[in-house]
Amino acid sequence: MREQRGGTQGKVTLGFVGLGAMGSRMAKRLLDAGYPVVGYNRTPAKARWLVEAGLRLADSPRGAAEGSEVVFSMVTDTAALRAVALGPDGIVAGLGRGSTLVEMSTVSPAVVLELAALAEARGAALLDAPVSGSGVTVEQGTLSFMVGGDPAVLERVRPYLLAIGPTVTQVGPLGFGKTMKIAINLGLGAQFLAFSETVLLADRAGIPRERAVEVALKSALASPMLKYRGPLVLEMPAEPIFNVGLMQKDLELALELGRSVGVSLPSVALAHEMLTAARGLGLAHFDFAVMFDVLATMNGLPGSPKPPQRTGA
Repeated sequence: MREQRGGTQGKVTLGFVGLGAMGSRMAKRLLDAGYPVVGYNRTPAKARWLVEAGLRLADSPRGAAEGSEVVFSMVTDTAALRAVALGPDGIVAGLGRGSTLVEMSTVSPAVVLELAALAEARGAALLDAPVSGSGVTVEQGTLSFMVGGDPAVLERVRPYLLAIGPTVTQVGPLGFGKTMKIAINLGLGAQFLAFSETVLLADRAGIPRERAVEVALKSALASPMLKYRGPLVLEMPAEPIFNVGLMQKDLELALELGRSVGVSLPSVALAHEMLTAARGLGLAHFDFAVMFDVLATMNGLPGSPKPPQRTGA
């Protein structure tokens, strides 16, 4: 391990690229644990609250990586990852010998292998460590990591991962973390589609929707995800937990992976089409729980109440 850069309480400096809904909360947990963090976000204004909490804002992904022992990245998709990782101002250009890039985004496993080769050429290492959870679970301290890569590298960065969430599971070699995340996330869409059918069937049969949701979320059907997303069929928040586009992107990754390994995923294909319908209904900016609204519309029932759409910047 290379020489540690000085920081709060003599702790190593950590880099963090991608301070969106998930990344910002994860960076805050690292700050709360006492680690000095240098961050980068495409829209700096969204990270001001983290600056007030002690984060130092860099003007490029490379700036967040230079001098950092471990760099975390959490961005929306493969295109966004390439944009922040590659090029003269990218993360890879800022990696020092002995440093580690912990890539947490939900992207194709092939991209991880590409970035790992570039990091290795600089004497650095890469772990793919996507997460299971949401902004809610980050704040609750219940986030879990599924990790692909060298076990020895994982042991070096494990304390930083545990500062974000309590569960860190080694899945296998590099790329297996992303593969497992894709396999898990396909279940989110399929689960919520089934939950929506449960509630709408009960509703049509005469059971008040509120009571149907209450009973379903106390039953064997309820998963941790359904417990916090299920109530959205009663009232949709203005700010999505995970919007239609992001969920559809993950389902597309699952369908692509399924085709490559010869596994048919019929429930994923159906959930994907329901999200396409949601976009057609002008609901793309809401949480993917609006699959419920698509089904409700198909069955001549009202959807979930929606907050007024915001206007302006």
